[in-house]
Amino acid sequence: MAVLPVVVAAGDARPQRLDSLEAGRAWQAVGRLNIDGKGFCTGTLIDTDLVLTAAHCLFDKKTKQRIRPEMVEFRAGWRNGRASAYRGVRRAVVHPDYVYDGSVTSERVRNDLALLQLAQPIRNTTVMPFHTASRPGSGDEVGVVSYARDRAEAPTLQEVCGILARQEGILVMSCDVDFGSSGAPIFSFAGGVPRIVSIVSAKAEVRGDQVALGTELGEPMELLRAIMDAGRGYAEAPPPGVGHVVVGDARNDTGAKFVRPGG
Repeated sequence: MAVLPVVVAAGDARPQRLDSLEAGRAWQAVGRLNIDGKGFCTGTLIDTDLVLTAAHCLFDKKTKQRIRPEMVEFRAGWRNGRASAYRGVRRAVVHPDYVYDGSVTSERVRNDLALLQLAQPIRNTTVMPFHTASRPGSGDEVGVVSYARDRAEAPTLQEVCGILARQEGILVMSCDVDFGSSGAPIFSFAGGVPRIVSIVSAKAEVRGDQVALGTELGEPMELLRAIMDAGRGYAEAPPPGVGHVVVGDARNDTGAKFVRPGG
């Protein structure tokens, strides 16, 4: 499938650092996921005890094993050494079709989704969960709130970026992402209400331009919720042999050269 030419929209906004309480007030449900003391991703509260993030955040890059849920901590609204709430993770659900096995393909980006059940709900009235939507509407502008390698202590908001292409459940976007942005929420602002329509799976190059890749939520999100509601998922170390995504050159139908997942 051909990729649309990548031209960053003239309306794309520059990322705005949410250092102050006032600037970050509306985004407290976006937080930093500290992973086994070795790295971090971005996650978002979508219910009092559920965090949405990228599946690849839950795999160790060296051992190629799943990271135990208890080794992950969600820090809601993390900013300059403080969070609005701190919670451990008791259970994780990774999309059953996601494989972390040595290369990144369209299929793996499309399934790069995970839900984390927190050890205790967050009922802080300043941390209000975001709703999700299956996909952005035609012509919608989107935005992203994320932590990244050079902004690990406070998130940034890029309120306007563009959807460059949709391909088999994958969104190609002009949003500015970097290491640590994995799992970051992509918001649609239709009707003036931010709703999560995707999460950041990877950054990539298309014809020399940097883009962000993410999955449309829709059916993948419904599946994850069903698995979580059924009490499944994993809360202990998985059996050996679980795969691991190592980023390399993509030979897939998006035409994108994957350079590295955000986290």
